[in-house]
Amino acid sequence: MERWAGKVAVVTGASVGIGAFIARELVCKGLQVVGLARRVEKIQEIAESLQDSPGKLHPVECDISKEESVIAAFTWIKDHLGPIGILINNAGIAKETSLTEGTLEDWRAVFDVNVFGLCLCTREAVRMMRESKTDAAIIHVNSIAGERVPAVPGFSVYPASKRAVAALAQTLRHELTGTQIRVMTISPGLVATDFMSTFSTFSKEALMAMPSLQPEDVAAAVIYALSTPPYVSVQDIVLRPVGETW
Repeated sequence: MERWAGKVAVVTGASVGIGAFIARELVCKGLQVVGLARRVEKIQEIAESLQDSPGKLHPVECDISKEESVIAAFTWIKDHLGPIGILINNAGIAKETSLTEGTLEDWRAVFDVNVFGLCLCTREAVRMMRESKTDAAIIHVNSIAGERVPAVPGFSVYPASKRAVAALAQTLRHELTGTQIRVMTISPGLVATDFMSTFSTFSKEALMAMPSLQPEDVAAAVIYALSTPPYVSVQDIVLRPVGETW
């Protein structure tokens, strides 16, 4: 990771959960980390706790489902920090609904963040990465639900949005052939965050009884992928807790 010290990394959805842990790890490795989220005050709290770290966390308010918000955030990064070396597309949402009774508004909200928001951030980051013409990396934090759809009531279009992320990663690899930009995905199973607790069918007690990963496990996978030599592309990492059966 030494070669990344001082470089700029962007982490979407950095206010809580997996994104917050990834941002912390990168700051501790000496990177200038831009944390993007709507709840920017939560990133500010994390930044204050990391003041003695080798790197620095820069909180930037951004709603990745809005193109103008994404463009404004990446313009700020370019003007204040310089070229981006790493993009971690971590932000993701789910709406408890169904395919048979759901609304277009709820379905669209999931795709606006999980798919189109990812595309917007990738587009803006790649523009800067191409200009700098140096080693760079893009990591999509995906989900095992994109490959093995679990029977979770209310999951609706969420697994489809995550299957789209896998296809987008491969398409991006084709488009970036001949560059030094690596494209990787990390797909965890159930992670012990508040993400699933928003579903009415899961109580906190039920989730605690299920095999699960910790957010720091996903952050460790990010560090591993980034620590490989520039000529090595760890295209896909799947993380599953022992005992997870679906």
